[in-house]
Amino acid sequence: MSVICISYITLDGIITDPAGSEGTAHGGWMLRYGREPIDGDKFKIGQLLEAGALLFGRGTWQSFSQLWPHRDTAFAQRMNAAAKLVATRTLTDVSAWTNSTVLDGDVVEAVKSERRDVLVMGSTQIVHQLAAADLIDEYRLMTVPTVLGAGERLFPDSSRYAELEVVDTEANGPFVFTHCRRGA
Repeated sequence: MSVICISYITLDGIITDPAGSEGTAHGGWMLRYGREPIDGDKFKIGQLLEAGALLFGRGTWQSFSQLWPHRDTAFAQRMNAAAKLVATRTLTDVSAWTNSTVLDGDVVEAVKSERRDVLVMGSTQIVHQLAAADLIDEYRLMTVPTVLGAGERLFPDSSRYAELEVVDTEANGPFVFTHCRRGA
């Protein structure tokens, strides 16, 4: 089992409001170049979706559950068919997006007991909790050539020291995909 963080990130490490749905001052920065650089399986997770589980916080799940069920691309079909775990204290009904289940208890403990690969998309608080518990094995990042100067960072000042190994990098239009995993 691996825990994989999937995120859009700015050059200065910010991950706040990439799609603009949170209404922040500079939100929507990942869409600045249009949809082509972000559509499809740009994070190379297609096969992982079949055997793994997506993990979302409440806010990210709610945003995604309004978008993905209405899409019909090959990648959307994989996303919609994938198992989805929702870390929430307030939602009880997650039937709006197929194969969604509310996690019971603490998210860190739930991830530790999960047998499948866990893919965390967005959900900054969950990423920070899992990183603090030293549970993230891989990062798949799409770097956008933007500097925001403020916002939540993927790696806050309190981050643990980690050495990562670069598995793959690839230019994708104006973006750069980087796949890193825990160093040996």
